[in-house]
Amino acid sequence: MNPPKFTTLGCRLNAYETEAMKALAEQAGVQDAVIVNTCAVTNEAVAKARKEIRRLRRENPNAKVIVTGCAAQIDPGSFAAMEEVDAVIGNTEKMAPETWSKLGPDFIGETESVMVNDIMSVTETAGHLIDGFGTRSRAYVQVQNGCDHRCTFCIIPYGRGNSRSVPAGVVVDQIKRLVQQGYNEVVLTGVDLTSWGADLPGTPRLGDLVMRILRLIPDLPRLRISSIDSIEADDNLMLAIASEPRLMPHLHLSLQHGDDLILKRMKRRHLRDDAIRFCQEARKLRPDMTFGADIIAGFPTETDAQFENSLKLVTDCDLTWLHVFPYSARPGTPAAKIPSKVNGATIKDRAARLRAAGDEQVQRHLAAQTGQTHKVLMEAPDMGRTEQFTEVTFGMQQPVGQIVTARITGHRGTQLEA
Repeated sequence: MNPPKFTTLGCRLNAYETEAMKALAEQAGVQDAVIVNTCAVTNEAVAKARKEIRRLRRENPNAKVIVTGCAAQIDPGSFAAMEEVDAVIGNTEKMAPETWSKLGPDFIGETESVMVNDIMSVTETAGHLIDGFGTRSRAYVQVQNGCDHRCTFCIIPYGRGNSRSVPAGVVVDQIKRLVQQGYNEVVLTGVDLTSWGADLPGTPRLGDLVMRILRLIPDLPRLRISSIDSIEADDNLMLAIASEPRLMPHLHLSLQHGDDLILKRMKRRHLRDDAIRFCQEARKLRPDMTFGADIIAGFPTETDAQFENSLKLVTDCDLTWLHVFPYSARPGTPAAKIPSKVNGATIKDRAARLRAAGDEQVQRHLAAQTGQTHKVLMEAPDMGRTEQFTEVTFGMQQPVGQIVTARITGHRGTQLEA
């Protein structure tokens, strides 16, 4: 009998949940099993999941193959039909101890091999997922799950359900424990982080949570927030950016495009000027602020001029770290039904131009750091990250997990040198 093996595809939240599943599987005595935690953000992600399932079956012919995650939640039947798969479990079910009990030593794959319920019926908060995880240097804490928005290109709400928030007191208690364990940085994560609190009594906002964490946990050296929707940034979040040096000056923005008409067709809630205004205001409040952003290239109907608006947004917002997504029609989304598709070669070219613009921004950012002093959180003996999340390499080994003060002497590739 062998302990279960886990493979994680997709986002940080999936990685978080895999850690929780490992504990549940161990408690249930699951043996000789391979668990694949899938992603559904693009068709390519689903295809990658199927390829991974087939590979794992070849390499583990005698193990149970269990598939979960967003792709399994959205289309359980197609995964259950794969001859390599023994069981399919949904995103809610994968976090339930009773599910793993059914998959324990007595599981034979003939009954209840598909355990996937309606994700939209889930209303409880995600408090049972609050166990933070990370490396020795950084811990991640999920404070929210699901999404109430329906962007026309996105399938994720159908994999994650509607937005649910973890109560602030539960979050604070968990982060206190993580600080006691020696973590010097905590990252707040979620599917739609800026919607945190909308389903809680009094409808608090993300800024309220951030301020509460920093006020009640004075020993926490660094707090970081992951991807946010800039149009939903509240007054207290802006106040924290301005007044709390322990809140890291790096924000990853869900922008998606730089043209107003395309943004409307995406059913986004902001316009181009809103994004520019937010970046300018945040940098005015915190001059060392850096931004990452998600941008889609080649959304249906995107003209050359509309693409140029996206390209220009990179410099208009002074974005540094870009995640560029070539548009891929996702069955089940409204955007997939739009008839005016952009040519595949054109999409590829536009994505390459966006990435090139992002590379130029990275080099500009790196060059500006030479001679400056940074506080660096060490992730490895010879590599750490600045408060702006920039990688720094060291010639001499440093203590992993500690924050060291370093003078930047230059840069190479996408890394600073100290």
